[in-house]
Amino acid sequence: MNPFRRNDVLRIAGGMAARNVAVAFAYWLVGVGGLQLAVVHEQVTPLWPPTGVAVVALWLLGPRVWPGIAIGAFAVNVAIGPTIGAVLVIAAGNTAAPLVAYLLLRRVGFQSSLRRLVDVLALVFVGGLGAMLISATVGSLTLLATGVVTSASFLSTWSVWWTGDAMGVLLVAPLLLVMATARPAWLRSLLRWLEAVGLLCAAVVATILAVRSDIALLFPVYPFVVWAAVRFQLSVAIPCALAGSLIATVAAGNDAGPFAGADLAVTMVSLQGLNFSLALIALLLSAIISERDQAQHAIEDTCRQLGEALTQLSAGSVLTLRNLDALGKSRRTPPAS
Repeated sequence: MNPFRRNDVLRIAGGMAARNVAVAFAYWLVGVGGLQLAVVHEQVTPLWPPTGVAVVALWLLGPRVWPGIAIGAFAVNVAIGPTIGAVLVIAAGNTAAPLVAYLLLRRVGFQSSLRRLVDVLALVFVGGLGAMLISATVGSLTLLATGVVTSASFLSTWSVWWTGDAMGVLLVAPLLLVMATARPAWLRSLLRWLEAVGLLCAAVVATILAVRSDIALLFPVYPFVVWAAVRFQLSVAIPCALAGSLIATVAAGNDAGPFAGADLAVTMVSLQGLNFSLALIALLLSAIISERDQAQHAIEDTCRQLGEALTQLSAGSVLTLRNLDALGKSRRTPPAS
């Protein structure tokens, strides 16, 4: 083999190995944190951030980083899984789901800027709710087969697993995509910075107050997410929604506030209703505002171009009339004798 080509191969292989190691570490690190939110057998959580990390890693780095996702998923589950075989199966499901999400999103023409409503709908229904059926089904059946869950609790385990993985895609993936690809214009304004930080702090405080109350009031965070979506789109709306979701999920896991004494099924319905609503508000409203702004800019550009064209046409018409007038005068003037 040509030494130069061999060096290129080694360089590419080394870069890909480094990417897989980085993805595995990121998945494991976020997964360890996500397990602190577990509500079913210490491994099924209503919000599983690693799925969002996996989908974004595949989208930004390509499908060749799937081994890193598999290694990270195995490392997260090996300490809590019932058997090594079960952990391998669960890791396979956790790898297949984001990989299928990535392939389907590419198939439908998804754009990671999330500035179009069609991209948001694709992320919600294809990347989130659709593809995560794989990991939830594989994982829940594995726990059922190994006796970790009973047939009576299978459906609740499956539903928490599915919605938890989907929430990871809907809340974590958009945040990572915005951080990786977007450079909002408001970053250059100190006043807008203060407004953005104030909105995020207000959303956090409102959620904390809501979950500390014995009254089932979980909606005070909604106005701040709406405000953030209208003013800043995803760059602030998603952090507000994710913060509210994390605080509510911790409260549900600790059986605190409005979740105190409630049945697991009732708690999960309330919590996932909140999480899904926050994600949809942030994603859909941000996309609608972005499309409106794009349409407004397009209209302004069209009007400007039309004005320039009319100006040039008017100038050309005036010049043509002057030329015609001069030509007419020259024809009317008798030749010198």
